Amino acid sequence: MNRLIANRGLLQIFFSLLLVIVIMFVSNFVVYQNSISGIYEKVTQNNRLAVKNIIQSFDSQFATVNNLIFAIHGLPYDNIVPRGDGDLDMAKVYMLQDSLSSLVSSIDFIEEVIVFFDGADLAITSKGTSDLSVLFSQKYKHSLHTADYWKTFARSKHTFTMFPAEQYSVAGDGSAKGSRRLMVAMDGNKVRLSDKNVMILLDVEKLQKQVNLKALIPGASLIVLDASRNIILSTEKDWDLLELLNDVYFDTSQEASVTQENFEYNFYKSDYNDFIYIDKVPYQFQNIGSVTDASRMIMVSAIISAILLSALLSVYLYRPVRDILKLLGGSAVKGNDFRKIYSGIVKVQSENEALLKQMDYVDNEMRRGVFLQSLDELSHSREYELQMQKYYPHFFQERHFMMAGFHFVPIDDDEAADWRVEDMTAWLQAELAQRFEQTVPYHSGHMLFLAMIGMKNPADRNAVLVGLEAVAKQAAGRGLNGFTFRTYASRRYDSKIGNIQASYREIRHAMDYRNVKQAGHVIDAECIRYVSDVYFPFEKIEKLSNFLLSGKTDESLQIVNEMIRENAERNVHHHQLVHIAKSILIHLLKQTGDGSAESKEFGQAEREFYRRLEMAFHDEDIRVALSDAVHYMAEKRGHGQKSKLNPAFISQYIELHYMENLYLDHMAEVLGTSPKYFSNYFKKTFGVGYVEYLNKVRLSHAREFLKHTDLNVAEIGEKTGYMNSSTFTTTFKKYCGISPSEYRKKAIE
Repeated sequence: MNRLIANRGLLQIFFSLLLVIVIMFVSNFVVYQNSISGIYEKVTQNNRLAVKNIIQSFDSQFATVNNLIFAIHGLPYDNIVPRGDGDLDMAKVYMLQDSLSSLVSSIDFIEEVIVFFDGADLAITSKGTSDLSVLFSQKYKHSLHTADYWKTFARSKHTFTMFPAEQYSVAGDGSAKGSRRLMVAMDGNKVRLSDKNVMILLDVEKLQKQVNLKALIPGASLIVLDASRNIILSTEKDWDLLELLNDVYFDTSQEASVTQENFEYNFYKSDYNDFIYIDKVPYQFQNIGSVTDASRMIMVSAIISAILLSALLSVYLYRPVRDILKLLGGSAVKGNDFRKIYSGIVKVQSENEALLKQMDYVDNEMRRGVFLQSLDELSHSREYELQMQKYYPHFFQERHFMMAGFHFVPIDDDEAADWRVEDMTAWLQAELAQRFEQTVPYHSGHMLFLAMIGMKNPADRNAVLVGLEAVAKQAAGRGLNGFTFRTYASRRYDSKIGNIQASYREIRHAMDYRNVKQAGHVIDAECIRYVSDVYFPFEKIEKLSNFLLSGKTDESLQIVNEMIRENAERNVHHHQLVHIAKSILIHLLKQTGDGSAESKEFGQAEREFYRRLEMAFHDEDIRVALSDAVHYMAEKRGHGQKSKLNPAFISQYIELHYMENLYLDHMAEVLGTSPKYFSNYFKKTFGVGYVEYLNKVRLSHAREFLKHTDLNVAEIGEKTGYMNSSTFTTTFKKYCGISPSEYRKKAIE
């Protein structure tokens, strides 16, 4: 035992562990001395400071609202609503609306500002004009605060009023409705500044973000009362303030506090607008005595346990320390222990070599990550840019550079599946290394590889293009089996990190805007010629629809081939031709889908067609994809509909072509039957005659035109398939009981 105590290594271990014990003891003693109550006192003091900062922030926001109201009253656009039978001064209306938009554009928490006038329904907002009743029945809907409520309140004598935060049903830009908490500030009219009535709607959620309510301690709440002690904002639901307010007499010269149950209520009064702020905080932790006793017991137990543990660990850890000393030559080694330890060291060394390889791999991935992050349009912090600077010399070897993009598209799924991204990167790097110095390609996703090629002089760009052409020919000849390969080249840029984004945008631009008849394997961004003469005749699309519905597959294919061929001859851009093909495909699918059990199969086919269009390299690929789509849909219509003489097809055809001259003979020809047989079949199937059914379809669309458009009666009659306005008016009155003009008048009322 004495030998162990006298050993220096053992004492070092023991005193090291003892130092840890001393640190633990000091830490526990500091916690114990401060106690939970002391800590909590400091927290509540910080909370009071936070509340005062919040009150100042609220005052600042309310001052902003008040100043905005005065600014609106000061705008020189009075007498907008004339007295008598005069017209509105629309010039003043638009100028006032522009001024409102400018005033509120920089204030995030303002939902909307509304200006209206006594005796008028006009409401002017920062986004435009509206009827006051429509504004509060559709845009900002509330069960109590309707347009009539605000008109009545505006006529009453009142001072500046802040209405409590309540839930409003707010309609969005896309007509979708949602619930939002809003506060309403209404100007006073005891002293009229102008003939305007000004309302400001405040978004409570954004207002709370402005004042940073998160600074309150957990469990605390805040309520805001106006000068008349009416609640206008609360962060906690179901506050019962009646008894609480009766217990306090608030002196304007000092703050007040009331303690009830387990909470303390602190009252503050605003120096700006006499608003009262109540901060509710828990005033004491529960069972603080038992917590203190438990802390003392834990501290004492920890110290005793730590001392015993340090003594045991000192003895236990001494043995491996002695063995390490023997390995380092501190004492004689007997037996095979040295060889075993040596073999372990050799193993560690081999593991270190493997780790170095992994570090090289990680470093390469870091360079790739830096390169890919430099492609995005986002700005980075200064610290991040400084961290990335050590990788910049890897990318910028020369004074100038250009970016090359290599796009692989699989044409044989079986052969393409044998290639991994790492294999493709290695192949491409080997090809580039034969022609350029220190150029490393990186996979940016979707089978697109990017490489930065350095140039000493701007004139070297032509030589780089020749080298890229050689790489492209190598890939097309015997390089990557199962893939189609195309190369894109950007302009020349100076070697700056910001130019990487610009060169990458040019690569993406060249991929979309390359002409379909582009010659060569390399698409040069400098040589792209812009084309806007796209061939997309709508009458051909309508014929294509009719041919497909009529089962005329050859005629449909002829139109598709003609449109693709014409656009290819005009040498339009690749993305334009893809968009045309997608538009045609959408029109074809619209004629085919019927919501049946095959809808899932149609959806899968649609996705496959879109994939083929996105993967297409040439106009011929697009033409073949569309031709296959026509064959597929013609086959499905023939398989799922052996006879066109069925209700679904007839009703769909009439709904799509009601504006045309759908004579009985025409329908019989489309359906491959005689007019008499079709007429009898239609009346037996639909319960009404064909002409009556057609008129009802046309008139249903006519009623929508009358309600929602400004077209005159003659134009609506022409759009719904009637040859002249008199026939349309007579038919409308026969089925609807009133003339089209009378129907429009009633619909507007």
